[in-house]
Amino acid sequence: MELSFKIFRYDPQVDREPRYEVYRVRAEATERVLDCLNRIKWEQDGSLSFRMSCGHGVCGSDAVRINGRCALACQTLVKDVAQAEEVLVEPLPSFRVLKDLVVDLEPFFEKVRWVQPYLVGGNHVPEKERLQSAEERKKLDQVIRCILCACCVASCPVTAENDRFLGPAPLVWAFRYIFDSRDREKEKRLRAVDTQDGAWGCRNHFECTRVCPKEIPVTKSINFIKREIEKVLR
Repeated sequence: MELSFKIFRYDPQVDREPRYEVYRVRAEATERVLDCLNRIKWEQDGSLSFRMSCGHGVCGSDAVRINGRCALACQTLVKDVAQAEEVLVEPLPSFRVLKDLVVDLEPFFEKVRWVQPYLVGGNHVPEKERLQSAEERKKLDQVIRCILCACCVASCPVTAENDRFLGPAPLVWAFRYIFDSRDREKEKRLRAVDTQDGAWGCRNHFECTRVCPKEIPVTKSINFIKREIEKVLR
């Protein structure tokens, strides 16, 4: 089949305003949007910029907005977007555009780093590894799938209005260590997100959960944090 791709173009160093360009691409139904973007870049317009790395839904680098929904280009099949008259591809909203579909994710990663996304084991160092039961580990099964693609943050209505809001993915990483039985800073972590720009900033829109390419129950996880705050700190 042949598809029209309407793609956001903007280079702040040379363009006064953003614009859209349309490209015609032949593709099989089982190919991915990323395959089409590569074909456009390799065969039609080498100036088109977008991020990609693994191409298999592991690194999250090719997150864009496709037909109004944030998603990974490498996970979105042509047959799932072919019903649209034109496949609209735009950069993730709520982020500064560096060029075309490439956005500045540094503010996002800064918030992830702020929640200390690593285990704090305390002063006691065991002779071997820090043990964890299968049941304790199971509590983390869903959230550890987060690949930091930022689709959830870009889709969040609260983030769009308040750039101080920590956002869904950083809160998922906070959950990861708050509920890790081996971590020794649970209370400190809970106090850190016990703010209106932290866990309480979430208004349960569920957009983060709808777009997560790893099907993480993001909103549910944030609500677990809220309940733990009430249980431990109040």
